[in-house]
Amino acid sequence: MSAGWNQRPEAGGRLAMRALRMFGLGFGRTCARVVLLPITLYFFLRRTRERRDSRAYLERILGRPAKALEVLRHIFYYAATILDRLYLLSDDQLNRFKVSVHGLEILNAQMARGKGVLLLGAHIGSFEVLRTLSAERADVRVRAVMDLKQTPALNELLHALNPTIACNVINAGDDPGTLALALHDAAASGDLIGLLADRARPGEMVCTADFLGTPAPFPVAPYVIASMLGLPVVFCAGLYRGGNRYDLYFETFADEIKLVRDQRPAQLRELAQRFAARLEHYTRLAPYNWFNFYDFWHRPADDTVLRRGSAARSAA
Repeated sequence: MSAGWNQRPEAGGRLAMRALRMFGLGFGRTCARVVLLPITLYFFLRRTRERRDSRAYLERILGRPAKALEVLRHIFYYAATILDRLYLLSDDQLNRFKVSVHGLEILNAQMARGKGVLLLGAHIGSFEVLRTLSAERADVRVRAVMDLKQTPALNELLHALNPTIACNVINAGDDPGTLALALHDAAASGDLIGLLADRARPGEMVCTADFLGTPAPFPVAPYVIASMLGLPVVFCAGLYRGGNRYDLYFETFADEIKLVRDQRPAQLRELAQRFAARLEHYTRLAPYNWFNFYDFWHRPADDTVLRRGSAARSAA
């Protein structure tokens, strides 16, 4: 049985991230992308479990056995988006990318309501491509919710490249009171609060939803947070299209989420299924952009399952 995502080592680690930063910024993106080829091959040969889980996922979405070159392409796309973080997080590098934006009017309309907006994303493509919108809306602040203990190498990279962005991160690992206060402050400031809603942290409440034909566990915390803050929810996905091209999509997920005590379990299941359906749509649109290199359909033993008739507690 594959380990859960939280039990897998962070790809690369601090030393690799430092080397990538120095090489990528020193020699430029074109030269750095050449190095991705041996890195992809190394990852393919050495990370047996990730290679196996990539193949299993590709077979599921392609509907046939996956070839070795397809697994390599999957890993290469992942490596390419990791490299592009260097440039997407640097204010003077954003013009390197050609980003086609779909549904920006939807995001603007929700922001015009005078509240913050909860952005629901997933481990598909690049969430950082949102930074390319800063030229149009420099007044808007994106506050990503991340578990800083889970990704120490990425946190160090953030601080080195853009301390302002690093300071705007909301630490999901904080105690519930501190986290709730940070979320309320971000909402009151009209910020965009970014959550990746396809992975549950250990001990979080989850419910199963059909995804690519099989039930999979999805966290319910994003919907509890949305209800608590009274914010509109927008689904977003930044799909990598090869080279320097990305497609950035926005669509309304919910104008508002109101959880009613005696209806919460059913409401949360419906919301998780709605999210899974939109995620499946974009995953089928760009199959090699799905970057959950673990057995996504296996529910770890320490997850708490939302059962019919149970009272859903806040997982925030």
